[in-house]
Amino acid sequence: MTMSERLPAVALRGMTILPEMMIHFDLSRKKSIMAVEQAMMGNDKVFLVTQKDTDEENPGFEDVFHVGTIAAVKQINKLPNGIVRVLVEGEKRGELVSFVLEEEEYLLAQVNELPSLEDELKDVTKEAMIRQLAELFGGYSKYYPKIGRSIEKQFQVQKSLEKLLDVITMSIPLSYTSKQKVLELSTLAERFEYLAGVLSNEIEIAKIKTELSEQVKGRVEKHQKEYLLREQMNYIRQELGEDGGFSDVERFEEALDKLKAKKEVKERIRKEISRFKSLAPNSSEASVERGYIETLLEMPWDKMSKDHTDINRAEKILEAQHYGLEQVKERILEFLAVRSLTKQGDSPIICLVGPPGTGKTSIARSVAEALDKKYVRISLGGVRDEAEIRGHRKTYVGAMPGRIAGALKQAGVKNPLMLLDEIDKVSSDYKGDTSAALLEVLDSEQNCRFRDHYIEIPVDLSEVLFIATANTTQTIPRPLLDRMEIIEVTSYTANEKFHIAKEHLVEKQWKKHGLTAEQLSVSDNALRMIIEGYTREAGVRELERKLGEICRKAAREILKKPGSCIKITGQNLEKYLGHMKFTPDKRKLTDEVGIVRGLAWTSVGGDTLQIEVNVMPGKGDIDLTGQMGDVMKESALTGMSFVRSISKQYQIKEEMFKKNDFHIHIPEGAVPKDGPSAGITMATALMSAVTGIPVRADVAMTGEITLRGRVLPIGGLKEKLLAAKVAGMKKVLVPEENRRDVEEISREIKGGLDIVFVENMTQVLEHALAEKAQEAEQKNASAKKTR
Repeated sequence: MTMSERLPAVALRGMTILPEMMIHFDLSRKKSIMAVEQAMMGNDKVFLVTQKDTDEENPGFEDVFHVGTIAAVKQINKLPNGIVRVLVEGEKRGELVSFVLEEEEYLLAQVNELPSLEDELKDVTKEAMIRQLAELFGGYSKYYPKIGRSIEKQFQVQKSLEKLLDVITMSIPLSYTSKQKVLELSTLAERFEYLAGVLSNEIEIAKIKTELSEQVKGRVEKHQKEYLLREQMNYIRQELGEDGGFSDVERFEEALDKLKAKKEVKERIRKEISRFKSLAPNSSEASVERGYIETLLEMPWDKMSKDHTDINRAEKILEAQHYGLEQVKERILEFLAVRSLTKQGDSPIICLVGPPGTGKTSIARSVAEALDKKYVRISLGGVRDEAEIRGHRKTYVGAMPGRIAGALKQAGVKNPLMLLDEIDKVSSDYKGDTSAALLEVLDSEQNCRFRDHYIEIPVDLSEVLFIATANTTQTIPRPLLDRMEIIEVTSYTANEKFHIAKEHLVEKQWKKHGLTAEQLSVSDNALRMIIEGYTREAGVRELERKLGEICRKAAREILKKPGSCIKITGQNLEKYLGHMKFTPDKRKLTDEVGIVRGLAWTSVGGDTLQIEVNVMPGKGDIDLTGQMGDVMKESALTGMSFVRSISKQYQIKEEMFKKNDFHIHIPEGAVPKDGPSAGITMATALMSAVTGIPVRADVAMTGEITLRGRVLPIGGLKEKLLAAKVAGMKKVLVPEENRRDVEEISREIKGGLDIVFVENMTQVLEHALAEKAQEAEQKNASAKKTR
């Protein structure tokens, strides 16, 4: 009697599983994974059926073969990327009646269990078939001994013809369609006939394959014989002096004699040359060895350039080529002074951190010129393979030294200035961590014996002056950051940009475009208009591009009208650059409720943020819009909690927070914003919206807020104050703990700003809310009169 049952089904692609077969396979389709999980929750039984088309993603009843295997799920392992590995053991054949359509999450199959065919034939017939199979398999195992050894025991132990046929089908390398054919054949006689034919065919193929391989082997031996004869001929020619085979060796030995290096290095190179002598000249190993020896001989082991120690000359070069950057210049001159006095001393490892376009890369070139050092630049942006720094082991095809050793080889001396550009852009992957490889390079205690995987001999980097550049320290790992001396290169003020343009950029663009001062002149007013109206950046790259654009258009005009002199002024600037792109984000003239001006730091300098708060009838919900990051959202909630905590002091009813919704928005919604420095700004805007007291339009502020209303310090203060000044703000509220930072900022930036240091929100509200500010001013006035 045929048993029928419903079982979870898995449609297999390119695989057929038979009874008595234990195998594991991977699943990625959600339906298949769900079917296995359903089986594990039930009786561990699953129906395994093979797809007709392996590319079908959602197979139905007509897309699969209708005979499959009922199997027991033994084990499930979850792998990365949503893949599940399943171990199953086939038990019985089953016939698919239909898929139950009600189940959409996984395939549920109506399956008829197919009965065993063991009693179908007489014992004598089965014994004859088993012996015939054993004979065929004996012939097969001569060509495939590994498979033969695993099946021979089955012929001795296994007395069931049906199981033996399945075991042989599983063991020999057949396609899944052939295995499906064995699975589907309904009688033992048909299965025996099909499998015997397959084994006979495989034996014939193996015979032909063996004959072909013997023919190929004979040809290979012939080629090897020819190779040996050629090598003997080469040797005879060398003995007769007809061939310059040793010219490479002589050249290497001559270069080794001239090489400035320690005894150990020379001994190692001498060993490599001796090894090269014993290799066949045309072999691949000889070419690898030749490249390795050439690299070792080109390395500047003990070759040094003489540094300039004239501190006045160095200072003149640095001042002439760069405006500002005082900290960098000061540090280099200090190093030079120490080196002049002691005749030694470790080279500093400096990291210049600042926005794009502020002259970090170009100052390194000027430092090299000032010290009369060789200059090499290594761009680390996007480097994610450790071998880029340490090199590849020379056993690999196409191996080469890492970038550090390659830069030394390029410089030709062991004490160059090495610029590690964009060190914050390095990344890591499965090949290794690049920043971890840089740890040894930038550690003055370790880099005297830096090991490159290709060179294999310790390289001394202690004499190298490393200067790294980065836009931010946030992405640099802490151990790497700890090994470098950080120097902040801050944004340029409008006045600094003006001086840089006038003293450096204009003349540079004249030379670049073949112009002279007689042909083109740019007025001071025009330069200031370009800086304020056509560029918005921390550095001067865009400013330089705009000057280049003017030069190109002027060059065209000069060619059309030879001998003409073009003067660029504020009046005719639009003719060359078009309409102004940026208008200063000026402050509002009137005080408003719920609108506060905050200050923000961006990668291209400072900016002002106008934070708006609306109160409307509701249930006490808070909506935050304007692409705020998680930290900024938390600051908004902290500000709201503080406002609620002091509501009684301002006669605010508790119902205000229960029956109204609050919407906090920061305009320019397409621009992502984050950070805690807008905390006091949002708290002030909320307090203004709740009390109805306007906020002074000429006040800007920055600072992090705590739940108890304390004001915590923030960063990027120079850029923020600059943005406040450009916006025309009169008063700026700054955390008390940032007082030292403010003192270090130049008067040019602070001039015209009333900077007020605050410790808590009470002080912030006194200065920001219009009514509170008036009360404070009246108190101050009356106090002065009393005095």
